[in-house]
Amino acid sequence: MTEFCSSRLLLRHWREEDREPFAAMGADPEVMEHFPARLSHAESDAFIDRAGSTLEDRGWGLWAVEELATGRFIGFTGLNVPGFEAPFLPAVEVGWRLRRDAWGHGYATEAARAALAVAFDDLELPEIVSFTAVSNIRSQAVMRRLGMTTDPAEDFDHPAVAVGSPVRRHVLYRLRRLHG
Repeated sequence: MTEFCSSRLLLRHWREEDREPFAAMGADPEVMEHFPARLSHAESDAFIDRAGSTLEDRGWGLWAVEELATGRFIGFTGLNVPGFEAPFLPAVEVGWRLRRDAWGHGYATEAARAALAVAFDDLELPEIVSFTAVSNIRSQAVMRRLGMTTDPAEDFDHPAVAVGSPVRRHVLYRLRRLHG
């Protein structure tokens, strides 16, 4: 599972040369609009280190995403076990974050579909969740394109986001594995 391709993308292990473009993403106010804060360079590096270790240990996790045609790093997509408490947990989530110039090309949906194939076909997980701030309409559109559904009764206040933050309220989406 270290790396695999979709039609236009390579999902792969993180590389040293991903650190600078990923730090730029984490400092971009538009990319980080629906998060509590932008990331410092040190926080970006720590994220890459954790993601890389998880891929090594589990064989799956948050993969770096690269355009096949150009070899350009465009962000990450993958599977993650949320590290907080909420009524819908334990679960595995599918998530993504792409650099701004990669938006609007269908890359998030394509990469997430590839990650979902790993979750359902290889890992045989029964269900995947995804969640984002209520204000993050673009990510919710990706979730719907993936076939995920939401129940407003499951919306929640993210416990790792400060009370009063405009991104504390989150919407939860689910997708069940099709059997047979």
